[in-house]
Amino acid sequence: MKIEEIRNYCLNCVNKPCSNKGCPLGNDIPTFIHEEDTKKAFEAICKTTVLPALCGKICPHTKQCQGSCIRGIKGESVSIGEIESYIGDKSLKEGYQIPKEIEERLTDKKVAIIGSGPAGLTCAAFLAKKGIHVKIYEKHSKLGGLLVYGIPDFRLDRKIVQDTIEKILELGIEFETNKELGKDISLQKLTKEYDAVCLAIGANEPNITLEGKNVLSGNKLLEEINAQLDNKNKVPEDTNKQSNDKSKVDILENQIPDFRGKKVAVSGGGNVAMDASRTLVRYGADVTVIYRRAEEQMPAERKEIEEAKEEGVKFLFLNNIVSVDSKNNKIECIKTELIQKEGETRLSPVDIEGSNYIMDMDYVILATGSKVDTKLIEREKIETDKYGYARVDNTHKTSREKVYAVGDLIGTKATVAFAARSGRDTAESIIEDFLRT
Repeated sequence: MKIEEIRNYCLNCVNKPCSNKGCPLGNDIPTFIHEEDTKKAFEAICKTTVLPALCGKICPHTKQCQGSCIRGIKGESVSIGEIESYIGDKSLKEGYQIPKEIEERLTDKKVAIIGSGPAGLTCAAFLAKKGIHVKIYEKHSKLGGLLVYGIPDFRLDRKIVQDTIEKILELGIEFETNKELGKDISLQKLTKEYDAVCLAIGANEPNITLEGKNVLSGNKLLEEINAQLDNKNKVPEDTNKQSNDKSKVDILENQIPDFRGKKVAVSGGGNVAMDASRTLVRYGADVTVIYRRAEEQMPAERKEIEEAKEEGVKFLFLNNIVSVDSKNNKIECIKTELIQKEGETRLSPVDIEGSNYIMDMDYVILATGSKVDTKLIEREKIETDKYGYARVDNTHKTSREKVYAVGDLIGTKATVAFAARSGRDTAESIIEDFLRT
């Protein structure tokens, strides 16, 4: 559908359910859809986000904005992601600037952001828009966090990510890379140099539920592959162009296993599971996703699931991995069924007694969630809650003076849009605190 057709198809609802109910960022969707001047449409989006070129491509639109579209009740929803992506891409191509809203009372304030994923970048941008001096510290060699080191290049073009980051940096934001909290930098030092510090280091520690030498974390695997590809400026082979010729399959100095011809089970049903599966297919693996619920309950975006199938990923629903025999390269699985538990709206999977069976499997990739590095943040004297997240109040302020936390570190729902909303909300809280003092 052409952009003009999308504009005409949108009803421009007064109540804006796509914005008020569906969009985590609360973007004024009807306004930017119906604004024919692309620069003005971009400026309208920038009131709530600085990542339109990215969110327009990777947000789970059918479960968020498009899932709340009135048009979708009796027909096809408005293609909100398509037009947001178009506006974002046009802003990069034409060099549109993110509008500033300088507040003179804030121009002498300094804030350090630790981490440069969507939450950190958004927090930095909304602070800098007000004239606050911002500096980002990133542990990797490039800014972007999961946008660069978590989401594969085949799903999100790396150049668009870098161009988006450059546009954010044009607000006057400084940065240093290869600076890791607890190793190269400390809160003790930063809280003396800055008026506030925002922790945006994410939650990327493996949530290990199975043991074995051939059991790997999906998040860690993607981070390692993308970090090494980034350092060596390499890209994996295209889908279905697998080869046993080592020159055609990147093994990356043996820092990751040689997956060529190996049977790999990916446990999980979210986007990390899809990203890991599709990446491993590109490295020559025979991949099977094992998910304990039904296909329609998978949290991954439908588009990602269908593309994984097209690329050769197999799926085993209503099954769960019970144990791993690394010595003999086998796994034990059990069949599951869905039941309605009292007080719960979502059907819950339960094991079917006596349905256990054995499968040959060389590797198991766990993509069932990740957790915060509690040892690190506790070492930095940040209190955690009962779930292991950094404990914050309703302004995202931690137990440590002048220190705030955002995104996955505080348990924000794991999508780019929700992370960005967390970053924006935290920036607004920091600004309000500055203005009160």
